Amino acid sequence: MSIPSRLSQYLEHHGARYEVCRHEHSRSSAETARVAHVPLNQLAKAVLLEDEQICVIAVLPADRSVMPHEVAQLLGRQELRLVEEPRLGQLLDGCEPGAVPAVGMAWGMETVVDDELEQRELVYLEAGDHEQLLRLTQAQFHALMRGAKWGRISRVQMH
Repeated sequence: MSIPSRLSQYLEHHGARYEVCRHEHSRSSAETARVAHVPLNQLAKAVLLEDEQICVIAVLPADRSVMPHEVAQLLGRQELRLVEEPRLGQLLDGCEPGAVPAVGMAWGMETVVDDELEQRELVYLEAGDHEQLLRLTQAQFHALMRGAKWGRISRVQMH
């Protein structure tokens, strides 16, 4: 599958520089990191959260868990909850279920990035399918996330 048109148009419009990395089909962030030979903490996973008025994409390292309350606080909201799987397809046209790109701005969604990603030399993003990642340097990632809010929105994942 190719990169969803909304995403590719957004990347092109913003002059984003990145490299496309193809990998075997995967079904989870952990599996994607393994088959793409990418450290889990360099893979930026996107988690969709919502309340009655807004939908937001939280971007965090794949080895961490989102803290919805922290995202809500950062945005001045009461409470945010995870978006149910069936709604993902409605919200992110052109993307395969579960392959949420970290660039919510391409779909007009507020995007919040975890401060942990500030420490990574390279950042990999889902490209909207289960077989491609976008590889960005820290500078490229910062330029792409220019319109996003940043904060401490994740914690170490409990196994």
